[in-house]
Formats: sequence, structure tokens, C-alpha cells
Amino acid sequence: MVSLNMNGPYDFTSNEIDSEVTLGKIGNYALGKMNEGTFIVQYVGRSDTDLNSELKQNLDPKYPKFKFSYTTTIKQAFEKECRNYHDFGGKEQLGNKIHPDRPNAMTTLKCPVANCTELSGAP
Repeated sequence: MVSLNMNGPYDFTSNEIDSEVTLGKIGNYALGKMNEGTFIVQYVGRSDTDLNSELKQNLDPKYPKFKFSYTTTIKQAFEKECRNYHDFGGKEQLGNKIHPDRPNAMTTLKCPVANCTELSGAP
């Protein structure tokens, strides 16, 4: 079974985000719901600057729960988001409409998932 390797789940509210997610940290998140005690991933994302603020910008009642994890680099956050996107069904099963974008100014990064053809543009 695939794992997100994230903290949570927590209620997806501004207060809970402030309680659990440190300001100014780089990291990843998953939004979803609970079904019989299991967290169901419905959307994955990342923040290259401030995970707390990114989560608050995406508050949506259709996602009652969230999970998160920190990374030490933007590249790590991008690669984890790509793996989570593919592991949990991509645009066919997630609310994500497109493959995760490369971070700004990191145009040579490739998706770490073998045989991925979804990441647009060079390289």
C-alpha cells in the first residue's frame, strides 16, 4: 500500500493549519476525507515558500481533512508532489487538473516517476 509519509489527518480549517503547520516552511500536503478511519487522498500539492499560507489559500469545504510534511529543499518538495500525484491516481482520480509544475527557475527538473510523459515543456 502506498503511503504519503505525512503528519495528520487534521481538520482542514485555518485554526488547525495555524496550530499544526509552522509558518515559512517548505513542504507538501494532501487534501481529502475520511472513510471508515482511512484518509482518502483527493488532491496533492506543495509550497516552495510557506506551506501554512498555501494551505490557507486552498481552503475548500469539499476537502474536510489535510495531511502535510516538510522538506528541506524545493527540489525535494517537487519530487514528493510528483510521486504523490502518480501514486494516488493523477488527474484521473485526484482533483489535480494537471501534473505538478516545476518550481520557478528550475526548468531542468524531471519528474522522478519512471516513464512519466505528463510534465509539459522542456527538458
